Amino acid sequence: MKNYDLITPEGTKDLLFGECIVRRNIENSLMGLFRSIGYSETITPGLEFYDVFNLNSRYFPQENLYKLTDSKGRLLVMRPDNTMPIARIVATRLRDADLPLKLCYAQAVYTTEPSLKGRSDEVIQTGIELIGSQLKMADLEVISTAVDSLSSFGMEFSLELGHIGIFKELVGKLEASDKDKEAIRKLIENKNFPALNDMLDSFGNSPVTNALKKLPALFGGEEVFDKAEELMPDENIKRILDELKEVYTDASELCGGDGSITVDLGLVNKTDYYTGLIIKGYLQGHGEEVLSGGRYDKLISEFGYDVPAIGFAVNINAVAKLFEKSDVLPAEPKADVIVYAEEGCEVAALKTARELREQGLIVENALFDDLESVREYAMEKKIAKVVVIDGESKEVNI
Repeated sequence: MKNYDLITPEGTKDLLFGECIVRRNIENSLMGLFRSIGYSETITPGLEFYDVFNLNSRYFPQENLYKLTDSKGRLLVMRPDNTMPIARIVATRLRDADLPLKLCYAQAVYTTEPSLKGRSDEVIQTGIELIGSQLKMADLEVISTAVDSLSSFGMEFSLELGHIGIFKELVGKLEASDKDKEAIRKLIENKNFPALNDMLDSFGNSPVTNALKKLPALFGGEEVFDKAEELMPDENIKRILDELKEVYTDASELCGGDGSITVDLGLVNKTDYYTGLIIKGYLQGHGEEVLSGGRYDKLISEFGYDVPAIGFAVNINAVAKLFEKSDVLPAEPKADVIVYAEEGCEVAALKTARELREQGLIVENALFDDLESVREYAMEKKIAKVVVIDGESKEVNI
């Protein structure tokens, strides 16, 4: 007995008509933006060897991966991330390419999160990777492109800047196991103040634990930097704050100082993955980020090629959902003409339809036995013109 032949797997959905148009429009708009500033598209396989994601630093827990085997029994995964396959390409096929490399993509990632309801296991991401530059200009280009991406959706947006180095410096001074450090990181990332305070209390009262407790609350404008310096009198952290403040000031100027750029020192996602600047973008009406990324200067070295990199990805599913919430999906393009063939004139009708399409028209072929049915169909679909091919073609305007 079949139980699942009429439904899609959890975390996936079919897209129909206007939904497809919304998604393609978003993808095409972003890819056009990326190409306009010199980024070249890459497409990686939907299937990768598990080893690509099973590096020294395990960025993706294996229980969150969709796994299968090939004909030789080797373990494969459905691509859970776009950056790491691109890192593989850079370290192999593009190893001798001139730097910096500017790469972009639009493709799906697959992960499973059983504990999350309403999740999407199949997410379309569109993003960029800037490989081979540690300059501040590289950071600002990526931030500027992130701002342009968010503003292209025509909604109110905000972009948050953080730096993983601050958390790393603080937690490095804490006598805690790797497991405890990861638990602290997750609590800060989720801004779970009560649980964070309880956990840090177990390590005693010190400037480090006090700073870690306050870290998730350090978000806002330029005043954040003064508060952080008072709270964390450490030379390395001061240097990081100075660097971040400089980037924040320049990024704010790019946006005209309208407040859409903010600082959040509680951005601490993927401590092994990111090495410096972290960015997250939000759109009004969606609680979670629709854009995320940052600097990952050590990732590509795990594939044997030590070059710095920075990039971001846009969650197309999340952006499309916001457009769909408006209940105003774009209309499907309707045909300008429908061509009806009398018996024996089918080839001539198809040729006529082709000629009309070459003129830039949308042309349907009529798939009915009689002209009256064609006229009824044309009226229903609001097709303005019927072309009848019966030896000597004629037009019928509806």
